[in-house]
Amino acid sequence: MAIENPKILTKNYGIPDSWTLAVYEKQGGYQSLRKAVEMTPAEIVDQVKAANLRGRGGAGFPAGLKWSFLKPNPPRPNYLVINADEGEPGTFKDRTLMELDPHRCIEGCMIASWALNVHTVYIYVRCELVLSIRRLEQAVREAKAKGILGDKLMGKDFALDIVIHPGAGAYICGEETSLLNSLEGKRGEPRLKPPFPAISGAFGAPTIVNNLETIATIPTVIEMTGEGFSKLSKLHHMKDGGVRLYGVSGHVMKPGVYEAPVGLTLRELIYDLGGGMRPGRTCIGVIPGGSSTPVLREHELVHAPDEKSPMHAWHGKSVFDIPMGVDTIRSTGSMLGTCCAIVMDDSTDVVSAAENLMKFYKHESCGQCTPCREGTGWMLRLCEKLTAGEATQEDLANLYDVANNIIGNTICALGDGAAMPMLGFLQKFRAEFEAKLKPQAAAKSAPRAQSHAHGH
Repeated sequence: MAIENPKILTKNYGIPDSWTLAVYEKQGGYQSLRKAVEMTPAEIVDQVKAANLRGRGGAGFPAGLKWSFLKPNPPRPNYLVINADEGEPGTFKDRTLMELDPHRCIEGCMIASWALNVHTVYIYVRCELVLSIRRLEQAVREAKAKGILGDKLMGKDFALDIVIHPGAGAYICGEETSLLNSLEGKRGEPRLKPPFPAISGAFGAPTIVNNLETIATIPTVIEMTGEGFSKLSKLHHMKDGGVRLYGVSGHVMKPGVYEAPVGLTLRELIYDLGGGMRPGRTCIGVIPGGSSTPVLREHELVHAPDEKSPMHAWHGKSVFDIPMGVDTIRSTGSMLGTCCAIVMDDSTDVVSAAENLMKFYKHESCGQCTPCREGTGWMLRLCEKLTAGEATQEDLANLYDVANNIIGNTICALGDGAAMPMLGFLQKFRAEFEAKLKPQAAAKSAPRAQSHAHGH
């Protein structure tokens, strides 16, 4: 099956020296900025709204709506902060933009700054992404040397500075308020909201925080118009517009980053773009959007709440056959997240996979909230008991309870991001978890499970 694979965000990938200003301008770079500086800020915001551009960092919040939260004539300067921390396991899309097309990222920052009356932009990049940092710094230097950026913006009397800020190496700093604390030189811990960053963000000033892919998409929105960009999506009618970067990793033949319209299906991502499963292997599950999103199994059916629901069109289909969108994947009980799928075949020990994830979340919890600080360690210890064959049925019940008690009880989403995958594994692979119980515990649980089945 042929997949529509546009070259818009990735059009410069593969071109020699694609990260240089000379090549970027030769490919039409900075023409969107020339167009944007002749528009009013309100016109640009309207175009971003019309694009139905949902945030590409995980939450999927409409970018244009977020931009509109900034109040006119604020008492302090506005800031734009770009989240390029990309610490989510299984996620590797943003770094390709920074390494292969950094000027697209910088142009997006410039257009957004003009629209939001921002004179200082911070791009917060995960410190391990050394090449990404160097390429962005080079792009800023080239833009300043050419006179595109600096005291004037494309000749307009608009001073702008773009600062590339290496992150502090913590997963928690991918959460926007932790990122702001880290940026200010404080401990990377989430802040209570409200106030939201648009009211009080970086240095106590109004701040918009956008994911790097979101901001790198802005030049295309201006070039094509918001409506033109939105219509590239298969979910344009659901206000989820355009094209985006998809990642696929794990047990597929062609792991990598692919550009495709919003609304690609998991089956198309895995079997067409990703080249399918390894020879002789079958797919047992997919984590659809980075490790914080609950696992999906192919045979799951999508439930449509009612006939008026936009989800009704996919009622009864396998989750692998519904379009990948913010709202469509949410209806399956999982999340689209970063849109980078981790594929597992039948060689996977799912209990060990769950243990591996819990190691990560325990290590990366900032420790501020008790449910997350204690709960992630507790879940890891229970998983370790399971993999060692020392767990009882009671341990399995405790694992479920601990995960449930973390959800909704922490300041930021890291607690949820650890607990939801754990619950997903427990619910979708219950038999595999029970198979790891102590022999006597498994024997005791078997009759109960059998009688339960007969009871229903």
